[in-house]
Amino acid sequence: MFEFDPEKHYPKETESRVVIRFQDCDPLQHLNNAKYFDYFFNAREDQVPKLYGVEMIDFIRKYKAAWVVYNHNISYVRPARVGEWVRIRSRLLWYDHHSLVVEYYMTDDSKKELKTVLWTTMRYVTVHDGKSTDHQGAVLDFLKATSENLDIKQMTIYDRVKMLKARLAE
Repeated sequence: MFEFDPEKHYPKETESRVVIRFQDCDPLQHLNNAKYFDYFFNAREDQVPKLYGVEMIDFIRKYKAAWVVYNHNISYVRPARVGEWVRIRSRLLWYDHHSLVVEYYMTDDSKKELKTVLWTTMRYVTVHDGKSTDHQGAVLDFLKATSENLDIKQMTIYDRVKMLKARLAE
């Protein structure tokens, strides 16, 4: 069961290195648009327990609440191609009292070329009735410790693509 440790350093970003599989590509040998979601979600699901020592099911069982997706915003910048090794990074970009935005992005293996950016917006809801509830206790502490908490209210995903491209070019 997850217990928040205020003395522990919680990295803000996860990273995985994966290969683009033939079975996930279209006839042009590009990663199928829908498959980006699988690659992003699988990478985060693999990395969160390693970095933070928590399985999402632990939060659900302990707090009787879970995050549900209500919006995706994706920008396809460059194709990922069959057999290519890529890096997938994710981070908690922003949160408030009952919602959060997780950012995922994919680069080439050398981390120089941005391929795709995804923002997934989620609402925290109770398990028994699915109604919105506030982040509390160790959940809120965990969000504070792992979030970039950027002010994204005035930012579009296109702005973010530009920012990430500039960062990768440095």
